[in-house]
Amino acid sequence: MEMDPKPGLGVEKLMHDWGFENFKFDWLVNSDMAVYTLVIAAVWQSSGFVMAMFLAGLRGIDSSIIKAAQIDGASLPTIYWKIILPCLRPVFFSAVIITSHIAIKSFDLVTAMTAGGPGYSSDLPALFMYAHSFTRGQIGLGAASAMMMLAGILAILVPYLYSELREKKS
Repeated sequence: MEMDPKPGLGVEKLMHDWGFENFKFDWLVNSDMAVYTLVIAAVWQSSGFVMAMFLAGLRGIDSSIIKAAQIDGASLPTIYWKIILPCLRPVFFSAVIITSHIAIKSFDLVTAMTAGGPGYSSDLPALFMYAHSFTRGQIGLGAASAMMMLAGILAILVPYLYSELREKKS
């Protein structure tokens, strides 16, 4: 019976050095963990953009409003809850919409890391659309799946925009 070779570097070696001899860093080939690996990579990939959006949103808040609240005796949690978070509402919305859009069409990340595998554990609608449109020659099915992805985004976007515009009218 052949033993697995000990890793020479990386996370698996670090965990073995710390005493966790049974630890295996096989997340990309384990069908239960492949999606979580993609989520970690996607969060890492988009976190800088989202942080820049929130930084711009925070810089756009008028400091005189915060100073007035402090003079009125508002506590710091109250200032955040009643002033800062409502002012950041458009930034939250933009971040959710943009990251949802990236998640739905995250073709490049999945293709580079797992190619939809192992099995179909990390298969996404964008991979389905690509496979049927360009490798199987079923353009109609690929176009229909692209329209379903658009419908999924619109199902989230349209009700929110409707509620926002209705609030601004009244």
